[in-house]
Amino acid sequence: MGTLLSLALLAVNAAGEDVGLGTLAWETLKAVFFLLPLGLSLWAFLDVARRPSWAWALSGRNRIVWLVAIAFGVLTVVGGIAISCWYLLRVRPAVAAVEDGQLPD
Repeated sequence: MGTLLSLALLAVNAAGEDVGLGTLAWETLKAVFFLLPLGLSLWAFLDVARRPSWAWALSGRNRIVWLVAIAFGVLTVVGGIAISCWYLLRVRPAVAAVEDGQLPD
């Protein structure tokens, strides 16, 4: 941790000026904020891809539709968040339940 802090304090911006810890923290916060939607969409996409086809068929869902929806949703931040959250909160539990042996009614 000390080495990371030392590197952060030695950071220099493009103009050659020293970058303070506050600037580094702010830039890190912005990077995390902008990468969260991408990470959420990537998590949802990989989860769709790893579930077996038979679980999708038995749950009455279509894997290809969700793969395409998440892939195109990532092109817009709001769309990517909405589609990925819908999948992770509503569809994923149903497919996972079938995969665990709980057939839908």
